[in-house]
Amino acid sequence: MLAEIITIGDEILIGQTVDTNSAWLGHHLNEYGVEVIQITSINDKKENIVAALQAAEKRADVILITGGLGPTKDDITKKVLAEYFNAQLVTDQGALENIKDIFHRRGREVLQVNVDQALVPDNCEVILNTKGTAPGMSFEQNGKLYVSMPGVPYEMKAMMENVVFGKLNARGDNYSIVHHTITVVGVPESHLSEKLTSLEDNLPSHIKLAYLPHLNLVRLRLSAKSTQHTEIELNEQIKDYFNTIKSTIGNVWFEGDKNLPELVGDMLKEHHHTVGTCESCSGGYIAHCITSITGSSVYYKGSLLTYAYETKVAIADISQDVLNEVGAVSEEVCTAMAQNAQTKLEVDYCIATTGIAGPGGGTADKPVGLVYIGLATPEGGVIIKRCEFHGTREQIIHRTTYTALDMLRKELSTPKTATGG
Repeated sequence: MLAEIITIGDEILIGQTVDTNSAWLGHHLNEYGVEVIQITSINDKKENIVAALQAAEKRADVILITGGLGPTKDDITKKVLAEYFNAQLVTDQGALENIKDIFHRRGREVLQVNVDQALVPDNCEVILNTKGTAPGMSFEQNGKLYVSMPGVPYEMKAMMENVVFGKLNARGDNYSIVHHTITVVGVPESHLSEKLTSLEDNLPSHIKLAYLPHLNLVRLRLSAKSTQHTEIELNEQIKDYFNTIKSTIGNVWFEGDKNLPELVGDMLKEHHHTVGTCESCSGGYIAHCITSITGSSVYYKGSLLTYAYETKVAIADISQDVLNEVGAVSEEVCTAMAQNAQTKLEVDYCIATTGIAGPGGGTADKPVGLVYIGLATPEGGVIIKRCEFHGTREQIIHRTTYTALDMLRKELSTPKTATGG
């Protein structure tokens, strides 16, 4: 079953309101085996609403409409739908009683514009609004299902959950649809694509691989859609293909589409480990990302923000002689930052960063984008990674942060050899 979502309202087009309805609908329709093939946003003009409906009915089995059902003059969706389906507007008593009850409970007068919200096309099935005043409307024409709902998210969601999903199930021609995602860190999309060319070329027609890039991350999503296979069968097929992908790209991925700080936090909690940070070029962004996760105080103990030379000496106990000899952006200083902060903060792991985020400050020997990342471990060693990042100052800081967190992820996921007498 194919669906199209039409959102109506000038407020969406001018950026005043973010269209969260389409995201919610797309996610939940997928769970019901309904494929969304298009999302269309239009303004509150009759000719544009009609054009959108005419286009949607040519390509979709289900057309879901949100918005334009309010009590004000700019809300014209209901009138346009009545004309489109050759209907007259009549008062629905159930909708009217619902409106009166809401206003009486609030101690407010029921105005004529509120009463008019109970007007509906005489050939629709009314969907009672359990969260507000504007009723929803359902139409069937030429084998197509049209549902018009308010744009208020919690009102729309209640109608979908109480009524519309049941209608979709009753139609009985849904696909089995399965998605699974892994997230790859530190590998450009183009390099991933080159490595996976052979696998992509040999995927069956009902399975697709999508690349969803972000700074220093690429989410790989395998989607399977079929009327011939069950959901269990599709999950097994995707699992097999992902096993091939994982063996091809190596240990640069983590399961699902969680963000990296959340994943690392889960791993620290699981192993009962703590972490701290000693940041220079990343300016505290690693600490920010870690502490943006609820409950991070269980494993995150604090940070030393050592941006200037004198701060590295005073707070991180870096030798002035070493700074003078090799400079702040060096493996030696990064190692000392990680070790000294690990001791001061009394943590199992400590991440340190020092580099040149730009846009100025680079030299021929130490260009903009050169970053050293250190990870002090419980065993007493420090893992050092030398990176040369490209991009804006913000991009370099983001890439530094996600590379550092992925270093911690890899270390936490590496089995440790037990020792003892």
